[in-house]
Amino acid sequence: MPYGRGMTGWLVAVGILLLCGAAAVAGYRGLVSGALTVDTGRGRRVRPLGPLTVPVAAPRQQVYDLLTQPYLGRITRALQQKVQVLERGSDLVLAAHRTPVGRRLTAVTVETVRFTPPERIDFRLLRGPLPHVVEYFELVDEPGGTTRVEYRGELGTDGWALGAW
Repeated sequence: MPYGRGMTGWLVAVGILLLCGAAAVAGYRGLVSGALTVDTGRGRRVRPLGPLTVPVAAPRQQVYDLLTQPYLGRITRALQQKVQVLERGSDLVLAAHRTPVGRRLTAVTVETVRFTPPERIDFRLLRGPLPHVVEYFELVDEPGGTTRVEYRGELGTDGWALGAW
């Protein structure tokens, strides 16, 4: 029995819905994983990150060495799956970071990491799920041989309220 006009229209509508759904899933996976970045600059909202402060019972140089180990030293086996140094200079590295964000989904960000020994480590996002992220850790000597680690930064999203969501 041949399909009537109603059935053909229904099949076309279902096909369009399936294509839209597949495109939405692919777009979501691309955004979350960092493979697709929406960087239009339109409707950009920038909000501060931090400040977060953590006291560490160790000298500043020791804390700095520990934080920079994955970038400047030998990377541990545990971090090999999370951090990959792509290019290394004297005070700057280009690194890829892998972060699990859901079931079988991993966000990959590429960042520059700049070092100012022994007081500061700066991160600038080049590729990832967001168009603008700048972060830094500042290490401050405290009395008694402790170090205050301060985290600050800013995060920017495009697309007004929809991008912020």
